[in-house]
Amino acid sequence: MAIIKYWLKKAQGEISKLRTRSWFFNVNNMYSAPYSLGIEGHTDYRRARDLYYNRDDRYKLGAGFAKPIINTLAGFMGTPTFLCEDERAQEILDEFINEIRTVQLRLHQKNLIDGEVFIRLLNIKADTTLYPENKSGTRLSCMLIPPEMIPTGGIEYNPITGEYSAITILSKNKWIDERGDKHEYTFKQRITAQEIITTVEGNAPEGVASKTEVNTWGFIPIVHFKNEPDETELHGYSELEPIEPFLKAYHDVMIHAISGSKIHSTPKIKLKLKDVSKFLQNNFPQAYKDLKTGKQTNIDIQYKDILLMEAEDDAEYIECSSAIGDTATLLQFLFYCIIDTSEVPEFAFGVHISSAQASTKEQSPILIRRIERKREQVEKSWLLFARMALSMLSTINGVKFNSFSTEIKWDAVMDKDQQADAQTLQTVTQALSTALDSNIISLQSAVDFLSNYVDTMDGWEDEKEKIEETKMLNKPLEEPYFQQKQIKQIDNTLNGDE
Repeated sequence: MAIIKYWLKKAQGEISKLRTRSWFFNVNNMYSAPYSLGIEGHTDYRRARDLYYNRDDRYKLGAGFAKPIINTLAGFMGTPTFLCEDERAQEILDEFINEIRTVQLRLHQKNLIDGEVFIRLLNIKADTTLYPENKSGTRLSCMLIPPEMIPTGGIEYNPITGEYSAITILSKNKWIDERGDKHEYTFKQRITAQEIITTVEGNAPEGVASKTEVNTWGFIPIVHFKNEPDETELHGYSELEPIEPFLKAYHDVMIHAISGSKIHSTPKIKLKLKDVSKFLQNNFPQAYKDLKTGKQTNIDIQYKDILLMEAEDDAEYIECSSAIGDTATLLQFLFYCIIDTSEVPEFAFGVHISSAQASTKEQSPILIRRIERKREQVEKSWLLFARMALSMLSTINGVKFNSFSTEIKWDAVMDKDQQADAQTLQTVTQALSTALDSNIISLQSAVDFLSNYVDTMDGWEDEKEKIEETKMLNKPLEEPYFQQKQIKQIDNTLNGDE
């Protein structure tokens, strides 16, 4: 038995920590552990926000990088455009989306900071004074739900489909009555596709009470957005989590350098005196008298512009070199660690550190791919949001849509370089022209290839007629061509071909 324990203990240091234990090493787990979704581990929301707003004294000199990272990603992501098959649905949805454009921008920002965010669609009473055009008396609105309002276990999901079967919202609220007394109550709401159960505990204001009502929509009007989603985690990840150690290291190095600078950058005076007593008597007579009487004294040369010295005497300032050495190299190393880990190009942070790594043009493709990946992570949630909105808008406006099918379109991450596009188009057309003159490519292939660069060009079948008409218009006598074309159209009409 002792021999087995010895070899088990020896083998532990050689087994990969990333591998799960087999039944041989864990008798309580004979074959394999059951799958368990990580529902408790989530981002420290308060710390993530403190890093973004630079409110944590432990990161003060390093957390300044957090805001450019988040704002760069959220800014380049922009907001999606929804394309509906039904024209009436498109019109109504566009009107609603234009009202919540700022909410969409805020959602992307919160999603990157906190790692997740919830958005809830609400059918609220329309104020006739503010919304006189609203005839139904209600209007569709939306609100962002902080992730703290969803308690642990507040998301119930189907283990087979992964869809949410219930979501619980929990919050503590304070209010002041007309007499100035403060009150506090707990508001809890459990939402399913069938019903909404509201539970209120404490002294709540009038109109806020426990109740159970039917969910007329038939679905949970809440969409969960997750940053860097993982199949093994219920919650997302903040963009600040991977760089948090580097922010702390940058702060520590910087504050150490500043502290050392205060000590070593103060110059010291060096005096070379032949007669110290005479020097004190000429420049610091009070100090000389105190020393003569045996009293303790100090010499202060602050605000003393002139020192009277003998010919053999000498005085000069000396500065101590920094004891901590040159920290610029270490700070630059940490800076590039932050860039590499955050995957945000260097130009997003300004030019406080000169770079010879890559130009803005060379760094742009990295940012474009990064933004495209971020957009893909939220597309599924935005499509679900659009379907929910169309369903609710259809009921509120009393209009039946033919389809709720929606597609998402994003703006270009970066504006096109018109000069570069023009040079590319010139190079392509010259190459195609040379290929046509050499009879190594057909006109149809050339037109189809060039249509990828010119937005106003069509495919070969449609472009062929426009090319022929252009050729005829450039000739002195173009009338026969159009006459023949009209005769052909008349014959086709009489023959029933058109």
